[in-house]
Amino acid sequence: MEKFPERLKYLRAEKGLSAKALGKEIGVSDAAIINWENGVHDIKGEYLIRLAKFFDVTTDYLLGLEN
Repeated sequence: MEKFPERLKYLRAEKGLSAKALGKEIGVSDAAIINWENGVHDIKGEYLIRLAKFFDVTTDYLLGLEN
């Protein structure tokens, strides 16, 4: 999941959101967001779907399977 952290960082920055603000939007802590962006923890499917809906992208895009 090397592309996921990069894409999450990019999308969050594009919207001008802090990790705390994004976490609040999808129901996780800011630490979870930071850990995903740093590749420390893998994301659970439920949260991947929430991120995709929030950013209006596909889960495949987030995972780096499509551009």
